[in-house]
Amino acid sequence: MKLICIGRNYADHVSELGNVTLNEPLFFLKPDSAVLPHRHPFYIPPWTGEVHHEIELLVRITRNGKNIAPEFAHRYFDELSLGIDFTARDVQSALKAKGHPWEKAKGFDGSAVLSKKWIPKATWKGGWELACFTLKKNGRVVQSATAESMIFHVHDLIAYVSQYMTLKMGDVIFTGTPAGVGPVADGDVLEGFLDEYSMFRVQIHG
Repeated sequence: MKLICIGRNYADHVSELGNVTLNEPLFFLKPDSAVLPHRHPFYIPPWTGEVHHEIELLVRITRNGKNIAPEFAHRYFDELSLGIDFTARDVQSALKAKGHPWEKAKGFDGSAVLSKKWIPKATWKGGWELACFTLKKNGRVVQSATAESMIFHVHDLIAYVSQYMTLKMGDVIFTGTPAGVGPVADGDVLEGFLDEYSMFRVQIHG
């Protein structure tokens, strides 16, 4: 299973971090060892002083594909879920300043929350892009968006990534995070919602 993560896919998030909007998708990978075991707390690594939460809408690939055309991309996923891309922001900033890859800041153990629940995209009769996903930190909404606000539609992401690597059944795409990312601290509780569906709850330990 590959965890394929999309960066800079919401304009408001690009602005809040002072980044530049790109004319093509930006993606990177997390290893399967990054998946936080279900119902386990997230432990802030000792080598970082600033871990940020980034809630993301997830899609899971249901068939193998290479060089997928955007108009056929809808055939390659049929459910939605939620996750968190935990990011060691201080480490990432240092790596970016040197022009180095981000793996240390993005791919560490426990850095990927994947909900156990997957909701059929057909649940949303008006279009799954209208599904609102929300992250609450200690009961307060800190991130919220719909797929309609993405710079690159999920179909385009599937088509783009499949140019460079074969997508295989079970691969998960983290489709990008909206504005509102911020640091986590010992004792925080993060809860993710996809419309009325409670998708995950994570306790933070320092």
